[in-house]
Amino acid sequence: MTQQIEIGRLLRAGTTGFVAGCRVSQLTVPAFGALVRAPLGEGYQVYGLIHDIHIDDDGLVRQLVTSNNISDDVMRDNRENRIVPVEMSVLTVGYEQDGKVHHLLPPRPPLSLDVIYLCDDTDLVRFTSAGRFGYFRHILNSKDIPMGEVIAAHFHQAGEAQQDEKWREAATQELIALLRDDYPTLMSALGALGDISA
Repeated sequence: MTQQIEIGRLLRAGTTGFVAGCRVSQLTVPAFGALVRAPLGEGYQVYGLIHDIHIDDDGLVRQLVTSNNISDDVMRDNRENRIVPVEMSVLTVGYEQDGKVHHLLPPRPPLSLDVIYLCDDTDLVRFTSAGRFGYFRHILNSKDIPMGEVIAAHFHQAGEAQQDEKWREAATQELIALLRDDYPTLMSALGALGDISA
């Protein structure tokens, strides 16, 4: 972990996923499909993939959208001093304990207000190289996420970090093997992967 980029704090969590909140001004860092981590101390941290970024409205925004002219000062104030957080939904894909990465669900989730960090390239390589793509099953078994799009975004980011086309080929072959009996889902995933390499 060469650099620590804080992207938010935990709002709520379960074993299979969690939701983090951040200020609008922090929104430039997290991205859809990014691998994030929540260090919980004593050599234990939880990893997850961002599968949704959600911005709720509030009473002021509802009034502002009906205005004819919104000044730059009001826009800047709303974006920089906004009280309603940007929410990032994260699918848990593994954890690390005592220096060993596991592609299993964690023994316990992060706690409210724990800091969530964006994984850098070193973290991405460590996580995606541990084991044999065991974390794919968490993505494939989750019915509440845009699976093909999450996989495509993750493959793109992890492939860039790996700087090795063999990783992408091995990951694609594993995905095909896992989805061989689910043709529609496989075609959706391969279609999304085709879009990132186009």
